[in-house]
Amino acid sequence: MTRLEKIEADIRALTAEERSALRSWFQSYEADLWDKQIEADAASGKLDGLAETAMSEYRKGKTPPL
Repeated sequence: MTRLEKIEADIRALTAEERSALRSWFQSYEADLWDKQIEADAASGKLDGLAETAMSEYRKGKTPPL
């Protein structure tokens, strides 16, 4: 049995309450990973081109009001 198969089997054995707690934890965990990735991309300059494009469109009046 692979590690993933073991995890899947363990999840199937959880109660509804335990699955709910796991779901909440996992969503928070994934959100934290996403935040760290965005921060790393911003710090490395990967998002600079997107930001400049957005600002250019804004300055030209090509963006809808929020």
